[in-house]
Amino acid sequence: MLNTSELSTLFSLLRAPRSVVGVVTLSYIYMIHQQLQIHRIRRRLTDQLAALGEMEVHTKEIYKMAVLDALTGLHNRRSGQQRLTEEMSRAERYGRPLIVFLFDIDGLKQANDKFGHLAGDEVIKYFAERLRKAIRGSDLAVRFGGDEFLVLLPECTMDAVQHVLGRLCDMRIDLEGNLIPITFSAGWSVYTPGELPEELIQRADAALYVNKRAGKKKSLEVEVA
Repeated sequence: MLNTSELSTLFSLLRAPRSVVGVVTLSYIYMIHQQLQIHRIRRRLTDQLAALGEMEVHTKEIYKMAVLDALTGLHNRRSGQQRLTEEMSRAERYGRPLIVFLFDIDGLKQANDKFGHLAGDEVIKYFAERLRKAIRGSDLAVRFGGDEFLVLLPECTMDAVQHVLGRLCDMRIDLEGNLIPITFSAGWSVYTPGELPEELIQRADAALYVNKRAGKKKSLEVEVA
């Protein structure tokens, strides 16, 4: 018969395997718990990244609505006027030239009457795209309203002005199988330190209408204010 000490030792030996199993089981449960936690964290990060992506898309859309013209993709009047104020301040601060262009598409009403307003929109988009390609990356093209466009040419020489006008020559668009020439009137003014934005635009506008009345379409010898 085993004494008390031997019985205690035997009992401990019998319990040992159960302890090992318990430890392994607890370790396995802990590992599964950790994996579930990692999975939850990954899912939260994925959801957060998706939310950030959606926020970025919404931010870009809001920016486009606030700054860009919906039809042409050029800057709208409001953002163009804000940029003009900034460029005038920069020109005055550093003594650099600044030229403001105004363009007006000729005969848009006739195109609308003959081919419809959708065709008129195509004319506006076509001219806007040509205007975008005619200027430098540092310049700014603005749809000022209707068929009027404003262009800012910071640090621009008169040679560059002639270059812009030259790249807008010989424009034609296909409307319902008809190749229609696109002509325009233009006027520009050179910034004079101290004048207000509306004064600068008004001088360019006055030059534009002088040229328009004189019938100087697509001419490189437009009136300068």
